[in-house]
Amino acid sequence: MDILSDLMQTSAQQLVACWFIVHTTGQKRLRYTSMSQHHDQPDFLGHFCLVLHGHLPYVLRHGTWPHGEDWLYEAAAETYLPILSMIDECVFLNAMPRFTMGLTPVLLEQLSHEHFKDGFEHYLQDRVAQAKRDRKDFDKVDNGHMGYLADQWAEWHGELLEQFRKIDRDIPKAYGERAAKGYVEILTSNATHGYMPLLYEDSSIRAQIRAGIASSERILGFKPTGMWLPECAYRPGGPWNPPIGWAGKDYRIGIEHLVADEGITHFFVENHLIEQSHSEQVFNDGQWWKVGWDEASKYPSRGWHSVNEAHSVNSDGTGLGRAVAFARDQDVCEKVWSGSIGYPADGVYLEFHKKWGPKRGLRYWKITGAKTDLGDKHLYYPENVPGKLHEHAQHFVNSIKDKLRAHRDQTGHTGVVVTCFDAELFGHWWFEGPKFLRDVMLSINSDPQVAMSTTANYLKEKPADKVVSMPEGSWGEEGDHRVWTNDQINWMWDIEYRCEATFGRLTSELAWRENKEVKTLLEKAGRELLLLQASDWPFVIRRGQAVDYGIKRFMQHVSRFEVFTDLAEKVADDSDYLGQLNEVEKHEIADADLHDVIFPEIDLNWWSM
Repeated sequence: MDILSDLMQTSAQQLVACWFIVHTTGQKRLRYTSMSQHHDQPDFLGHFCLVLHGHLPYVLRHGTWPHGEDWLYEAAAETYLPILSMIDECVFLNAMPRFTMGLTPVLLEQLSHEHFKDGFEHYLQDRVAQAKRDRKDFDKVDNGHMGYLADQWAEWHGELLEQFRKIDRDIPKAYGERAAKGYVEILTSNATHGYMPLLYEDSSIRAQIRAGIASSERILGFKPTGMWLPECAYRPGGPWNPPIGWAGKDYRIGIEHLVADEGITHFFVENHLIEQSHSEQVFNDGQWWKVGWDEASKYPSRGWHSVNEAHSVNSDGTGLGRAVAFARDQDVCEKVWSGSIGYPADGVYLEFHKKWGPKRGLRYWKITGAKTDLGDKHLYYPENVPGKLHEHAQHFVNSIKDKLRAHRDQTGHTGVVVTCFDAELFGHWWFEGPKFLRDVMLSINSDPQVAMSTTANYLKEKPADKVVSMPEGSWGEEGDHRVWTNDQINWMWDIEYRCEATFGRLTSELAWRENKEVKTLLEKAGRELLLLQASDWPFVIRRGQAVDYGIKRFMQHVSRFEVFTDLAEKVADDSDYLGQLNEVEKHEIADADLHDVIFPEIDLNWWSM
């Protein structure tokens, strides 16, 4: 369905906006009048910052289906390309799609690799062929509606292939171009989504951050200033004890300092970290003032503890905040996120789990009901979706306005609603999600009471005027670290800590600056260390989603790390050793070089303090 006909079914009759037809290059073009930037209006309530977190673990050249590259292909087809289309559609309608998009370095590395580009083209071609085979099956049983849906799938995947080729098969570049135009702010993250609060050495955290920023800058062409903390996991400065029986540390540097040292200005946390924070400093009369921890309870109208305010963070009590924390507004997020009351659970939307045929089956059924068994699902009717999307988009926008209005009533000034979601929710898990985002953006663009903003631009307009110290936590289960440290996976931390210790010792003891071969081997070991530190491996094991795959991938990177560190020591002792490698050692080096093809420019200085 083209943009004009799509909009005739959805937004033209629904959104409170001014529509008119103009002629551009001889064609009629539907245009949209934006009204949302009237910040000086007396009824202006505040800002809305949509934050999407795009991330997948490193799966390139590590299996295809059911675990492996298909994860990447599905996300690209169902989320990253549709969100690009959503941006372009909003721009086409003269509505500014300002939002924040996290693209983790490990994701960027994969999307920009030629192996992905070739594999993704074949994947989309296979999807078109599958839809055509399905059509023949449905014709045999005279099921016209399923045949119609099969045609829709063939057309949809064919258009994705055309879109992919039009952007020169370069998804990161396409996002970078839209970021340069101000439509989207792109966040960086740790190199491989390493879980920072539980890493043993601050040098390991610095390496994850530095490697991630370097990768983002190399691929995007600019250095992001905002960062997605993996799993929104934060740890303040101070004494620290590891989750296993290793010795604790008298002092760890607060994560806000570690990211700020690398030029990061803002990051994101779960709501309870702000709600349970301590007041430290406040900006009044042109300067900063030290305040007590009771300041928040004494002056609630200041906006302390509010998720609708940006807070600068400093956990060591030594001075001004180093970086700004945005808290996720759980009340508004729940409207989408909740598995029971969230919009994606509505019966008209496409069912995710039921597919036709084996392996890469396509979907032909709708959710039908929250408790409906897969065998009782009804067929999907796309024409029933636009009205429901409008209903949900308007409810979502009104929820944003209600929160902003309540904040203004309490504090006397405007605030911000920040909603953080996994990007794959929109399109992959919730097929209609990108169109929901489109309708939200069009609605807010026409509403003078709310302004859409990237988080970076919001801070330029309204800098944080409070400094807080925050407790430890994440956006995982119960808001702590239990998903990533528990009896099921703590064995991984023992191995990971040993790898950290080994790498720290070798980079300190071996003369890698003078010996090129040792340097190369330690760089390869550093890549494997980054890859084994990914938070995804303990996550999929704990969740029971891909237990064997998670264990296998973690241990593969551990094994390769040990191969390279062992060889580095041998070469440091005997400069001729590389010329005497046995067949097993040659194979292990070649195997790692074949499979682990990202982060091509490892810098051992990343691990320096």
